[in-house]
Amino acid sequence: MTLDATTIKTPVGQLAVIARDGVVVAAGFAAIAAMAARLEDAKTRTRRDLGPLSQALTAYFDGDVGAIDDLPVEQPGGDFFQAAWKVMREVPAGETINYAELAERAGRPRAVRAAGSACARNLIAPIVPCHRILRTGGALGGYYYGLDTKQWLLSHENKAIA
Repeated sequence: MTLDATTIKTPVGQLAVIARDGVVVAAGFAAIAAMAARLEDAKTRTRRDLGPLSQALTAYFDGDVGAIDDLPVEQPGGDFFQAAWKVMREVPAGETINYAELAERAGRPRAVRAAGSACARNLIAPIVPCHRILRTGGALGGYYYGLDTKQWLLSHENKAIA
């Protein structure tokens, strides 16, 4: 199956977005080829934009931080990861939770390390907003696209809702 892909210019670099039938299957601050390599069915065709998906992401970076809340997403992962990614999407823009809270809200309070793994394995940033998850204790923790990008996203959301 061929996936549709585009890039969107953002203040923190190019955001690659890959979709299958209007559902986002990968997004991140990397080249399309790098994002596609993380997928099993990696054949992509580049499009100028992806219609409503591109519009919502552009709106998010323009300050409407709720614009991406309802975008359809799909990524492979077991029950706990699916639950954790769902919880991430429930954390409002401008707010954060820690790995322990993520584990608890995802139904496995003792799975704090697995919560961190769910963040690390998230293929759909920033739509599945793993940047809103902090280390237990409040430190930023890691971010696949770098801590400067994570901090920018958090600051962007805080400014937009202020």
